[in-house]
Amino acid sequence: MRPVSETKDSSFAPSIPAGPPPLAPFGLVLHHDGSFTHEGEPILNRKLREHFDRSVEYLPDERKYIVRLGHFRGQVEIEEAAFFVRSVFLETGEIALSDRTREPLDVSSLTESPIDGAFLCRVKCDLVPGGVIARFMHGPQAELLQSVVDEDGSFFVRIADELRPFVV
Repeated sequence: MRPVSETKDSSFAPSIPAGPPPLAPFGLVLHHDGSFTHEGEPILNRKLREHFDRSVEYLPDERKYIVRLGHFRGQVEIEEAAFFVRSVFLETGEIALSDRTREPLDVSSLTESPIDGAFLCRVKCDLVPGGVIARFMHGPQAELLQSVVDEDGSFFVRIADELRPFVV
């Protein structure tokens, strides 16, 4: 008898999936304040929260947000913004995001959150045209507001020694 590997009958060949399984929500939600819940319960473990915060990704082909934990990837539902501005560097015009990346701040993309008035901006424009939303945390928003200047009734923000129009 010949070994299975030598048979021409493909019914003995194992099926190999063509990539990861399709994504579906599994109960993880990222709220507007940066907190995570799973099936309605808050994620209390600090290290797990921090890991989720750092591992949020946007998959432009699937138009979904995910988090990774080891080999697992799961879809996360986003209440308002998937990324959070943790720091603003006015001298360079960059912002530091919750996923530990830095990007230039596009002041023209600033808007207010309809939930509570926090600043929102567009980031990750290299992933998808128009980018995705990032939400300013309290500290970076306060720092940005402190750099606003009034020039004859028009408001500007000083970034990298340049005045940029500030309209929110």
